[in-house]
Amino acid sequence: MAASSQLPGGFIRSQGGLPSPAPSSASSRAASSLPHPRNNALQPGSNKEDMVRRYVEDRMLYISRRYVKKFGNPDPGDAVVGFKSFGEVCKELDGIVNVLWKSGTPGLQIPFLLKMASDFTQYVRSFPPSSKASFDLLHKLDHCFASLLSGQDIETNETLPGFENGLRAGMTTTDMVRCRSLVEQTRVLMVEVMSSGEQEEEEEDDEDEDDDETDGDDGQETERAESYNAGGNSAWDIDEDEMHLDAARIYEKTIVQLGRRLGDSLGSGIGVGDGDAAMTNT
Repeated sequence: MAASSQLPGGFIRSQGGLPSPAPSSASSRAASSLPHPRNNALQPGSNKEDMVRRYVEDRMLYISRRYVKKFGNPDPGDAVVGFKSFGEVCKELDGIVNVLWKSGTPGLQIPFLLKMASDFTQYVRSFPPSSKASFDLLHKLDHCFASLLSGQDIETNETLPGFENGLRAGMTTTDMVRCRSLVEQTRVLMVEVMSSGEQEEEEEDDEDEDDDETDGDDGQETERAESYNAGGNSAWDIDEDEMHLDAARIYEKTIVQLGRRLGDSLGSGIGVGDGDAAMTNT
């Protein structure tokens, strides 16, 4: 097992010399799995800030290399192995989000999270749909962007490190315009991707098994609906409806904060309230 030592700022140094987020017992789903940020933002130009920046750059380059390797012939002697599923991509990206959030440093979080959101739209097109992994990561990014736009944690209302003197450390107008463009693109893209083919096999939560055992009237309604569909009497698809609802919730908190900061609604008037119809008609 690799030796490790505690670094200032809550990071752990492994034998390889790169920081990783401190262990957390929080839930692994969506925003609830984000680690609590350090108390103060890292000083610009400091060794600590540079260490985190280099680590994130290296990890994102590694992900890019694994993505490229996906399209080539496997080389047994190559230490970099191509991704086999989009769930693997999301797991790698999720780890970087945690490191950035732990850093508590807007100067690192904003550019890297925007880059990651952009990379997501490229990577997701190249794999079979993986709804759980995709939506969990997007909900986590939504939490990060909305919090950075407001200067406080969007759920706990705690002031974020670096925002003690207001929003000057936050997104510039250029950042916000770029963020809005990514939000619009991702919301439309995810409907296309999730409708494009058979889903990847993903690990089921225990709560899903409990639902199967305790469906009650809801379970009977589902059986009746499926029977109705089988008879050709309805085109209604429960899974597809749920997918559209999930897509309508993509970046919903970020949309609200962008509207407050930029003074207008998302795109051509698409708001959170009418997301279902907008996504369904895409």
